[in-house]
Amino acid sequence: MGGDWAANAAGFRESRTTFRPVSLFDVSKQRVGTAGQVDLPESSPSSRVSSKAWARMDRGTKLAWIAAREALASAGLAGGAMPIVVGTSAAAMPIGEEYYKEALRCGHKRQDQFSRVEWYQSQRQLTNMARLLDVEGPLRIISNACASGANAIGHAFHLVRSGRADRVLAGGYDALSQLVFAGFDALQALSPSGIPRPFDAARDGLALGEGAGFVIVESANSAKARGARVMAEVLGYGAATDIHHLTQPHPEGDAALLTMQAACRMAGISPGQIDYINSHGTGTPLNDIAEGNAIRRWAEADTPRVRVSSTKSSIGHLLGGAGAVESVICLIALEKQFLPANLNVREVDPVCVFDLVREPREAILNRVLTNSFGFGGANATLIFAKEGLR
Repeated sequence: MGGDWAANAAGFRESRTTFRPVSLFDVSKQRVGTAGQVDLPESSPSSRVSSKAWARMDRGTKLAWIAAREALASAGLAGGAMPIVVGTSAAAMPIGEEYYKEALRCGHKRQDQFSRVEWYQSQRQLTNMARLLDVEGPLRIISNACASGANAIGHAFHLVRSGRADRVLAGGYDALSQLVFAGFDALQALSPSGIPRPFDAARDGLALGEGAGFVIVESANSAKARGARVMAEVLGYGAATDIHHLTQPHPEGDAALLTMQAACRMAGISPGQIDYINSHGTGTPLNDIAEGNAIRRWAEADTPRVRVSSTKSSIGHLLGGAGAVESVICLIALEKQFLPANLNVREVDPVCVFDLVREPREAILNRVLTNSFGFGGANATLIFAKEGLR
């Protein structure tokens, strides 16, 4: 949608999308050729990052570095000693793809192939990112499918809440990858049109996207002591595992229900106090049914008043980065006091007994909730609120 907070805020207000023909790799043999591909600077955007260092970063880590740098700057921090918790699914997969293609073409005689093996490792990429940001760590990487980014922020929340850290740099990222793209295409999980239609009665699959989102999770005392601008408070976090099927959620959304209930218990609030849900909403037939049922069971009598949208309808599914980016979208919604839209809906699915937000709306928002669910049964929910509501 954009390279910073302001661009993304404007994009969601204007219902823009990122879908376009994929140009990063060959998709001619796939059923689908469209994704939420974003533009990246060809050269280093900072004097602190040399051309060589920029070239060594894989595409995903570049996205992560850009987002993490903005998070630090927005928080008035110049690095320092703080834990880093990062969620990712594909990580530096494109470097592994380059290694494989080069090995097929030239064998193992190329001298730079060892470098590709070294930089393929996500911890190597992210350690380098931390060094370039002057953040000392320690570094923790969470790879829990599409809940990774939300899990990273949730883990950071636990670190701060338990007193083990004053502040944590936390977020998630993933970039488009040929192997991942082909895999989702082989699963027939991608919409043939290339455009996702979450909660539409005739939805037919997801669209992949790419991006990164990072936040500083900090104790109230620490933020107050240094005069930091507080954008929101993390009120609650819930996680659960869906054991129904490896790639299919329980049709009644059992695990999703558990995560929303757990997050509300931790926050000390009821479903009726949530002003907006940024849903997982992938646009696949099974996911949206499960999440819709979970929301109905969770909200009960308040369901018709619950406002819901899936911003994957604008940017696609960012896999390991989805939960972090969608958390940032929730922070944008809280600051700007508006509801992002659920686009591309022609006929609302009957499972939507809640208020599906089909165009941006001005709204008074105090508390917002975001869901992230993934293959392997990974489920996570985060609740954010305006400062001082507790």
